[in-house]
Amino acid sequence: MIIDRDFFGYGGQPPNVRWPEDKNLAVSFVLNIEEGAEFSINAGDPYNEDTHEVRNRIENVPDLCMESHFEYGARAGYWRIMQAFEQAGVPLTLNVCARGLLATPWVAEHAMKRGDELCCHGWRWESHAAMPIDDERALIARCVKTFIELYGKAPVGWHTKSSASVNTRKLLVEHGGFLYDSDAYNDDLPYYQTIDGKPHLILPYGFDTNDMRFFVNHDLVLGQHFCDYTMDAVQTLLREGQHAPRMLTIGLHTRIIGRPGRIQGLISLLESLKQYSVWFARREDIARHWLTESPALITK
Repeated sequence: MIIDRDFFGYGGQPPNVRWPEDKNLAVSFVLNIEEGAEFSINAGDPYNEDTHEVRNRIENVPDLCMESHFEYGARAGYWRIMQAFEQAGVPLTLNVCARGLLATPWVAEHAMKRGDELCCHGWRWESHAAMPIDDERALIARCVKTFIELYGKAPVGWHTKSSASVNTRKLLVEHGGFLYDSDAYNDDLPYYQTIDGKPHLILPYGFDTNDMRFFVNHDLVLGQHFCDYTMDAVQTLLREGQHAPRMLTIGLHTRIIGRPGRIQGLISLLESLKQYSVWFARREDIARHWLTESPALITK
């Protein structure tokens, strides 16, 4: 049986692309905005989200504890995180669920003022893996319409929570206007995939340099653990970046790193990174640069 997957990638020979100002490493901070898009019986959903500071499933009745954990991200965590980025002068890509944007429209207004990118994180904080194709097509169109109404323009990036469906990428290309998606975790560099005869750009995301590890198995405990682990990745990629381009995605969540006991880890990380020659970039900027510098490199 032949497995139709690309295990080879660049084969250790990535394209000779240099980042702006000849930087060795592109650093992409992604702040996930999912508050208001979580599953909740109070919102008419059949079940409640069960992942917050603990894993806990409340069946058949509203989970007010879970809802308040998500609310914290919008009410307090968001502003604490944005203050850290304002002080550091670092740009952001915000992965925003379209329904969450309806609940927190000030996020779009703030992003417009700061010049941050809003990438679409789906309509809900949900997997698309088993979603029927017609439902997913309509959902993508609904997301784009919501972004235009609240943000003033359509998103150019897409990132599904958990697994995309086998149709997601095809539907993004079909819809048009999307420069990239981040529904992959398989490389340290952007790469192309051919969809319906067209090259489509993929900017892989990262789960290890991600504050979700405070929740999942409690791999990280102290804020400094997040800083230390991420800086180890930075050191490795900076060394490799002397010979070939490298990209690092750092994933954040308002309700996680925005807590008082964790925010210092982010502040320390930003201070540490500022000591190195890295390109702080929105994912849209990375995509446009790659499309210009390596426009026809299609690996599959």
